[in-house]
Amino acid sequence: MKTLDKKYGLWTSIAMVVGVVIGSGVFFKADDVLNLTDGNLILALIAWVLGAMAMIFGALVFAEFAQHIQKANGVVDYSEEAYGKKFAYLVGWFKGVLYYTPLSAILAWVSAMYTLILFGVPDSHNTPLTWVLAFVYLLLGYIMNYLSPLLAGKFQVATTIIKLIPLLLVGIVGVIYGIFNDVLVDNFTVASTTLRSGQGSLASAVVSTAFAYEGWIVATTINNEIKDSKKNLPKALTIGSIVILCVYVAYFLGIAGVLPTDQIIAEGNNAVSIAANTLFGNTAAIILTGFVVISCLGTLNGLVISCIRTPFSLAIRNQGPIPKILGKVNEKTNMPKYTVIYAFLISMTHLTIWYGSFNNWFGTEIAIDEIPIVLIYGMYIFLYIWYMKHFKHLSTWKRFVVPTLAIIGSLIIVYGGIVNPSIGIYLLISIIVILCGLFFYRKTA
Repeated sequence: MKTLDKKYGLWTSIAMVVGVVIGSGVFFKADDVLNLTDGNLILALIAWVLGAMAMIFGALVFAEFAQHIQKANGVVDYSEEAYGKKFAYLVGWFKGVLYYTPLSAILAWVSAMYTLILFGVPDSHNTPLTWVLAFVYLLLGYIMNYLSPLLAGKFQVATTIIKLIPLLLVGIVGVIYGIFNDVLVDNFTVASTTLRSGQGSLASAVVSTAFAYEGWIVATTINNEIKDSKKNLPKALTIGSIVILCVYVAYFLGIAGVLPTDQIIAEGNNAVSIAANTLFGNTAAIILTGFVVISCLGTLNGLVISCIRTPFSLAIRNQGPIPKILGKVNEKTNMPKYTVIYAFLISMTHLTIWYGSFNNWFGTEIAIDEIPIVLIYGMYIFLYIWYMKHFKHLSTWKRFVVPTLAIIGSLIIVYGGIVNPSIGIYLLISIIVILCGLFFYRKTA
């Protein structure tokens, strides 16, 4: 079957890392992280740094993988090399059905929510218009990626540049404002006196940051489409991860420089708008909220790119449902038409589940925004262990220290997920879906 052409350069690869990670999470998880640390700014910052640990050191490990293994889909390729075809298939199946697609649904919803916030619609997180707009955003994302993957790549680069504007402005100006107006100093002072009280929920706060950091791995899904990928993909993973950590810490401190931590918690997703209005005035705040919408759409676009590539990478291995159909590439668009449709339908299924979770269909919240990330970090641990056993040519730092730190970061996220009250129902669903995937596995492939 035909593979996809090499069409992306270093900047698009970096934009995949930075652009997919920096999207909605930093905006709507800031209050969650503070809430989980009882409003303690110091512990919240520690949570952001610990969450970055799993990303940065994990990215360094996968950067080394990328230099040695190149086929059709990074993580699936690495899993196949490490533990064989069946393990690789299950990883690809999980990422295609229970990982990228639910995250794409979340991003469509978040993009819709911030669009309605931009236009002053009340209760923007759960109105009929929110869900209609989320569907439209999801549909348009898939249509653009099918008709013009090059345009999708350029859109990724453009939105990455645009999304850095509000984050850096809020971060830099907010810190300066907080220093001169004592808001930042007061937040740190209060945090230092209540440091012990919030430590028990630190692991859960790290899991919350994990959603904001997640997405760095998606660049590996286009490794076969990156020019000189053995050189450019490792650069993208390393540079992108460092940029993300610096931008997140700056933004978080900027918000804390404008608003007391208890107000950030109380305002929730509106905190960024209030902070921007305080710093720049009403008109500028509206413009910055518009940038937030573009930021979220950029992340959605990057996730859609991965939603399409993951089942395609299985199909060209003659794995998964109807591989001969899903593996067909349209000569005109150089995209697999039926895979696009297949991935869109799965994303829509998760958007429906997310809607049902908000509207009490299931009697409990189904955390499709965090639990998939917990499970995938559990899978990464197996790859890190194999890496340490087999990459004997590397220095001690690269072979043992870096993957050990990646494992520690992953274990913190896994532990935080275990204490999540909805872990039971989601694990049950995940196991059922993964077992269903075995029906489509072919031993002779």
